[in-house]
Amino acid sequence: MLEHSASESLVNAVDAFPKTYDPFGTESRWQKIWSDQKAFHSDPKAQGEPFSVVIPPPNVTGSLHMGHAFNTALIDTIVRFQRLQGKNVLCLPGTDHASIAVQSILDKQLKAEGITRDQLGREAFLERAWSWKSESGGRIVQQLRRLGYSVDWQRERFTMDERLSKAVVEAFVRLHQKGLIYRGEYLVNWCPVSGSAVSDLEVEMKEVDGYLWHFRYPLTNPFSENGLTHLEVATTRPETMMGDVAVAVNPSDTRYAHLVGQTLTLPLIGREIPVIADNHVDQTFGTGCVKVTPAHDPNDFVIGQRHKLPQITVMNKDGTMNSQAGNFKGLDRFEARKAVVKALEEAGLLTKVEEYRHSVPYSDRGKVPVEPLLSTQWFVRMDSMANRCLDFLSKKEPRFFPNRWEKVYKDWLTGIRDWCVSRQLWWGHRIPAWYVVSETSNQITDQTPYIVAVSEEEAILKAQEEYGIDVQLLQDDDVLDTWFSSGLWPFSTLGWPDEDDADFSFWYPTSTLITGFDIIFFWVARMTMLAGVFTDKMPFSDVYIHGLVRDEENRKMSKSLGNGIDPLLLIDRYGSDALRFALVKEVAGAGQDIRLDYDRQAGTSATVEAARNFANKIWNATRFALLNLGTTTLEETLKEPDYSDLELSDQWILSRLAKLNSDTAVRYGKYSLGEAAKGLYDFVWNDFCDWYLELIKRRLNLGKSPSAKTLLNRRNAQLVVFKVLRELFAMLHPLMPHLTEELWHGVTGFSENDLLALQTWPKLNKNFLDQELENSFKELFESIRLVRNLRAEAGLKPSQKVIVYFVTKNKSLLELLKNAIPDIQALTRAEEVKVFYPEEIVDKLSRKSLVGVSGELEVILPIEDLVDVQALRIRLKKDLKKAENEITILSKRLDNPGFVQKAPDNVVEECRSKLSDAESQLKLVEERLIGLE
Repeated sequence: MLEHSASESLVNAVDAFPKTYDPFGTESRWQKIWSDQKAFHSDPKAQGEPFSVVIPPPNVTGSLHMGHAFNTALIDTIVRFQRLQGKNVLCLPGTDHASIAVQSILDKQLKAEGITRDQLGREAFLERAWSWKSESGGRIVQQLRRLGYSVDWQRERFTMDERLSKAVVEAFVRLHQKGLIYRGEYLVNWCPVSGSAVSDLEVEMKEVDGYLWHFRYPLTNPFSENGLTHLEVATTRPETMMGDVAVAVNPSDTRYAHLVGQTLTLPLIGREIPVIADNHVDQTFGTGCVKVTPAHDPNDFVIGQRHKLPQITVMNKDGTMNSQAGNFKGLDRFEARKAVVKALEEAGLLTKVEEYRHSVPYSDRGKVPVEPLLSTQWFVRMDSMANRCLDFLSKKEPRFFPNRWEKVYKDWLTGIRDWCVSRQLWWGHRIPAWYVVSETSNQITDQTPYIVAVSEEEAILKAQEEYGIDVQLLQDDDVLDTWFSSGLWPFSTLGWPDEDDADFSFWYPTSTLITGFDIIFFWVARMTMLAGVFTDKMPFSDVYIHGLVRDEENRKMSKSLGNGIDPLLLIDRYGSDALRFALVKEVAGAGQDIRLDYDRQAGTSATVEAARNFANKIWNATRFALLNLGTTTLEETLKEPDYSDLELSDQWILSRLAKLNSDTAVRYGKYSLGEAAKGLYDFVWNDFCDWYLELIKRRLNLGKSPSAKTLLNRRNAQLVVFKVLRELFAMLHPLMPHLTEELWHGVTGFSENDLLALQTWPKLNKNFLDQELENSFKELFESIRLVRNLRAEAGLKPSQKVIVYFVTKNKSLLELLKNAIPDIQALTRAEEVKVFYPEEIVDKLSRKSLVGVSGELEVILPIEDLVDVQALRIRLKKDLKKAENEITILSKRLDNPGFVQKAPDNVVEECRSKLSDAESQLKLVEERLIGLE
């Protein structure tokens, strides 16, 4: 821990400063300090404009994956920046109860014990579920803490907390009162593995290789005049044919118009089914005849409703065939498929089998094909809720970053289907509906009346008022879709339905939602719809949509591919700050996917290692400053430098610092987080370390009898360096909180009771901004690079001293170069530096030289007595020949119309770029050879 008194000298301070950066000790120490001090516990009565974020609640069953790490890095960058802006920030954490996932885990445990959930009983099962949650459900939270998440852990929520559960019940009751929740029998997506309905959004469409079977359906009364005895239909699911109730044709299809109203005999069953006309049928696809199975296909369900057809369910909820399937009763649906095909083939009714690649809906949780089944479920009416959201969206509420996701969100809200919210599970929020079973012989049927209420006591009172004192009630066994409670997350976590709650009053609506594009429909839209109904406001002002973290081959990470990258392994190797910075810096633009390189054999990542090296660079630069700035006290380093006394290099770095301050604040504020990280990286590595620290090294060496000006220059360097470091640590803090907290304390000497995380953003001094000076220094640095490049090209050793001539007609550049001669000498190892106007240099050079040009500046490096000029000339001529050959090859390729027109655009562009580089190299070598003549 780098902690000192304000009057302590930097000599003593550096003694406590480790030589190498230890991310693991540093990170764990500051995480404990933040936690012990409750640094991020928020108070609605405190000063500051409200800024609030509720984190997307990870599943309580989960463990940290790279998506969590990426989302966390983005959220924490945003909230730490807003905290530095003086906002009263609440970042609220929590976890989701994950109904299907938890129940699946417990069912596997029970299976291993040789018992079933039904044998155990609901109450005992729920006791076991809560016990599991208590013992194993906190793993993801502890892993998130390792990332340095600056959330209010005292406000941690769980979707099945008592208070949030009450909010869920209240929401259900209110929606029912408004006529927005109803119960009915409809076709739903059924998962045979989980034994529950799943929503459309919990279904993943997969391309699979299957078959298209063609069968004959005999006409009951064949038409002899055209010899037609049957209609041919095709299906990918022959096991459902026992539930066929019609065959449909297009009303404009002249081939079959005369058959509409006639009947067919359903093979294997013998039931007569009508031929109907419906515009849904595409007469150009296949034979133009479509079997209609309303109880097992969504499109057929709609056709059946239009034509008032019966609905025949031929499958049980476990995926086996029922009694309506005739001889196939008891078979698994896929076994039945084979058996039906075989039976039809034996009956001579199978006409053709085609290989067929098509999309099949899979249960996201059960990982098996879902089965469209008729089922009595609870539904939420979506039209009016979606329309309310569209009205808000027309006023740019919420705003999407990047804006292109607004259209995706809008399109989904248009033409939305009702939401099936009941799930046939035990773990979750039980539906607050009680059936008056005394009205239907103590059985729950479709005709059994029900009472929706906030509690059983209220339900009994309501039922007694309507049905008499002796009523008997049974609560619905189903629970609500997990996304129902998650949809209430932005306001239930803040105290709703108590709208007088201090948290709700101050922090709702929340400020920003940060989430991945893959759950815009699962979560974002449901939050906006429910918030619109219950609060008449959108639940957040901004929605920042980020992309995915892709693997080293740019593939989406998935369990099926087995290509996930464990963030904890990278944290253990490089530290959490390095991982956070690497992930954010890779973002090329809001909403873009990022690619994370990873060597799976070595368990290393060059990208994260580069971020760790960046942390080391900052650490070493700070240590250098402390080691080389003498006996100045820490208190003195907090003083602002007097701008009028500063050298040009000091003024330049302060201008760069002020510009960095302005740019970084704007980038953070506009969610351009990757650009903010890159800007900070470039400033640290290039402006501060490569240039400024190198420029001031000369001023640190006082000599034996330093003058007053020398001492003043040294003190100014001290003040400027520490001003840069202090402000840099604050600007970098949202991205690398542990490292910057450690270094800030080391440089300022403040105790751990004063946290960088709770300071304010550095005040921008616009008077420091000097674009003309920055442009001049850019030219200065380019001149130094030219000299270094010429030295390298000549093969000069670092110890060899040379004379360097600078020639320019630009007066301001010439004056800058003259003033910077001592710096240029130090940075280029020049024995002497001379600066001339073009007319002054004439006839002054007689020796052979290398020449470089940049803009209005010419650099001349005499080398005749330093190197073997003849050998250098031979090498340059080889370089010339190589460049000429490359230009010839590339030019011929680009002159070929076939190549330009047929090759991919990126290949053509790469060829043009290489040609441009080769032409530049040719010109450069020619200039070098002229200088050696």
